[in-house]
Amino acid sequence: MTDTLPLIIRSTTVSDIGYVRHDNQDSSFAGDHLVTVCDGMGGHAGGDTASTIAIRSLAHIESVKDSDPDAMATIMKTSIIAAHDAIVGKARRERKLSGMGTTVVALRLVQNYWVLAHLGDSRAYLLRDGKLIRGTKDHSYVQHLIDTGRINEEEAKSHPQRNVVMRVLGDFDIDPRPDISIRKALPSDRWLLCSDGLCGVLEDETIRQTMEETEDLQDCAQKLVSMALKAGSTDNVSAVLAEAVPAKDAQDASKPHQVPLIGGAASNEPQPIADIIDSPVAAAPALKNDPQSPASRAAALAHADRREDDDDSGSNDNSQKKKDVGGLLHSLTLPQHAHEDGFVPETGEIPIVQKDNGSFSDDPHDPQVAEAVQEQEALAKKKAHHRSILRRVWGLVAALLVLAALAGAGVESYRWSQNRYYVGEADGVVAIYRGVPTNIFGFSLSHVEEKTTISVSSLPSTWRDQLEQGIPVDSLAIARNHTQLIKKEAEKAAKKSSKKKTATASPSPSPSKSGAKK
Repeated sequence: MTDTLPLIIRSTTVSDIGYVRHDNQDSSFAGDHLVTVCDGMGGHAGGDTASTIAIRSLAHIESVKDSDPDAMATIMKTSIIAAHDAIVGKARRERKLSGMGTTVVALRLVQNYWVLAHLGDSRAYLLRDGKLIRGTKDHSYVQHLIDTGRINEEEAKSHPQRNVVMRVLGDFDIDPRPDISIRKALPSDRWLLCSDGLCGVLEDETIRQTMEETEDLQDCAQKLVSMALKAGSTDNVSAVLAEAVPAKDAQDASKPHQVPLIGGAASNEPQPIADIIDSPVAAAPALKNDPQSPASRAAALAHADRREDDDDSGSNDNSQKKKDVGGLLHSLTLPQHAHEDGFVPETGEIPIVQKDNGSFSDDPHDPQVAEAVQEQEALAKKKAHHRSILRRVWGLVAALLVLAALAGAGVESYRWSQNRYYVGEADGVVAIYRGVPTNIFGFSLSHVEEKTTISVSSLPSTWRDQLEQGIPVDSLAIARNHTQLIKKEAEKAAKKSSKKKTATASPSPSPSKSGAKK
């Protein structure tokens, strides 16, 4: 019976800045029809901008009327290329954004088929009948090495270039056309879309077990992100969970079943997305929400009210509306034209509160809602101030620890450093250094061990960036092998440059696949 019924999506998302990065450059979207994750790159001012542009470029697919899967695949491909053009255009207009880019993995359910589009190293996993299927193949340098038999999966996890992606959207000379796949959707299909901050540290079996054993989607997303951070992820971590469930009938399938959630960088300015899809949107629940915050209390109350309404066939229109919204919602962003009086809060976020009479309200003119808004803003400022103080305290502690280490074990630290090696730049050529690429109070902990004849200027920009930072290796032999790999890359770049110079009146070559470092 369920095979003949139309399927609908239930989805949610969690995106967290992590323990190392200063800002969240991931963006995510979990809607009624579309789910997507974008992992931005390009420095402090670029990655978050690129991933936000990509989410906004794809958001309209949420409200596209159902067509056949092939037509939807074309729409998704066109939208992703449009996102690429928008990112490139903004980077050229604003020089500080030069070099920004983003991965993208997007999934759309249409006529009981999954349409999956993907570019970069963000992944999509499908859990079906207890088996975890990887729906995407990384467009990364280490995946290329695996495909050519030069390294295995285990070696890829610690490879120095594991963060280099070969195909992304953005300000690079890279093919922006996504990989597209279409497969039949089945009831109970469960998908995970995630950035490499999650799949880069968690084993597939851990992901499979968590997805299978955790029934609630939001709980599952929270667990996966938390486990990735505990496993040592140094990146932003984002997860979108989506599952297919049978609709009651065709009419039910056409109705909205949840408010779309926005996570990560894109959630900082949700209004454009609400306007694009002409529907309210909400900021995704944060990782490990403070249960005492106004938003969390409202979400918990809304969730409890929804459960009570499930058993009460006589619920009124207002409670039915809140039941449809669901328990995950903690703030709404409405399309601007939805306010007849033109009132739109500066933050774009309106908490849902339970009034003294037991009803729920998100009316910004309601005194209790206005009070909740003020309380939420005050709490956010307090937390931001607290985080700032903590950063300063930890910075001071770190400085004191360094001084103590220097005073008590300076000689031992230097001896240890001289057993390390890294590949870097010296006098314009690739060189092997003994030591570590740092200095303490002007005293360098490294020196040149060997120089090569490889000109750094002849290398692609991604290699130059790596060499500038220093590529750590475990031994001199490994360092020498690494310089041979760099030499081959230089020779390839030289041949490619030579071909471009000698080409005449021939079709433009396909875009090069120089890597983009995240």
